[in-house]
Amino acid sequence: MNIRSREIELPSYAKLVCVLLSLVVIVYGLHILQGLLIPLVFSILFAVLLFPLANRLEKWRVPRVLAIILCLLLTLGVLTALFWGISIQISNFSEVIPKFVTKGTAYINSLRTFADEKLNIDRQRQVSEIQKYLNQALAEGGTILTTTLLATTSIITNLFLILLFAFFFLLYRDFFRSFFYKVFEDARRSKIDDVMSRIYEVVKDYLAGLVLVILIIGTLMTVGLLILGVDYAVFFGFFGACLVLIPYFGISMGSLLPAAYTLVTQDNPIKALGVIGVFLFVQTLEGNFITPYIVGSKVSINPLAAIIVLILWENVWGLPGLVLALPMTAILKVIFDSVEALKPYGFLIGEAEKPRPPIKNFHEFTEQLPRRAKKVGKVEEKN
Repeated sequence: MNIRSREIELPSYAKLVCVLLSLVVIVYGLHILQGLLIPLVFSILFAVLLFPLANRLEKWRVPRVLAIILCLLLTLGVLTALFWGISIQISNFSEVIPKFVTKGTAYINSLRTFADEKLNIDRQRQVSEIQKYLNQALAEGGTILTTTLLATTSIITNLFLILLFAFFFLLYRDFFRSFFYKVFEDARRSKIDDVMSRIYEVVKDYLAGLVLVILIIGTLMTVGLLILGVDYAVFFGFFGACLVLIPYFGISMGSLLPAAYTLVTQDNPIKALGVIGVFLFVQTLEGNFITPYIVGSKVSINPLAAIIVLILWENVWGLPGLVLALPMTAILKVIFDSVEALKPYGFLIGEAEKPRPPIKNFHEFTEQLPRRAKKVGKVEEKN
């Protein structure tokens, strides 16, 4: 007896319910398993970043294991030097803490005088309110300290996990390729290789471009702060540049710390506004010229989709989600563009096409036909 399997055609509302339930389960799973998934995703990005160097060493007849270990040691050395430099800069701030306390006290006293004279809020009430908030801050201080220590321990643990995972991803890269061949048996191996190659190129170009963007932005902001005469200009400049990892808002947020530092230590509101102006000017350059020309169209995600995925991943994974949102969305777009049924979703999150100018007459239409046919042929050849 020959029984043929039949596909069950569900009504549209049932399909919608299934899709929504699947999305809820996926998002919930991503949130619950973030302790494993965040180091795993970071390790994939590290493996992609280190692959060219490891591959070069292997071509020089260095054994694969030794080549990977050398790459990871180099990465660990760079990160250690970076953290050491940051810790020195932070320790130098201890010298200006008394100035912060003195200036902060002066600002509080001036605010109390203003509230007493202009807003008719008597000083006794101000003292009681300050005492209430001070007690609340002291009560929460132990929790904040404990959370900070746990977060520091977690960062160190995750760093070693990321390096360990990256080691195995680089070591077993051929094994994982064979795994995808077995999973997608119906697809041609050339198609799978093409998708994996495009994912690699997108991630590599994004990471390399991001490093170059951080160097350029950090240099520009350091020069601007040096011109204004701000102390620790190099630290503040590259601290703000690293916040470019948070698109659209990161550099603006980075201006708050040096502006507050300048206001307290130099008592010059105009210079503090100048610091904010430098950061906003560099952010304008970054958003309109630097990032588009360096990163280019490799991560072709439209701004609306970028903002939505930033909010989504921030709610799912917190700050690491903000950092990982764009590269993961770029990977998803490559996958969507490669699967026929998912191409509309890849189109939705991609860059919007510029509208064609209206055709005024039939003669102009006939002139545009060869160009349009050539463009359609290139798109079909690419797909």
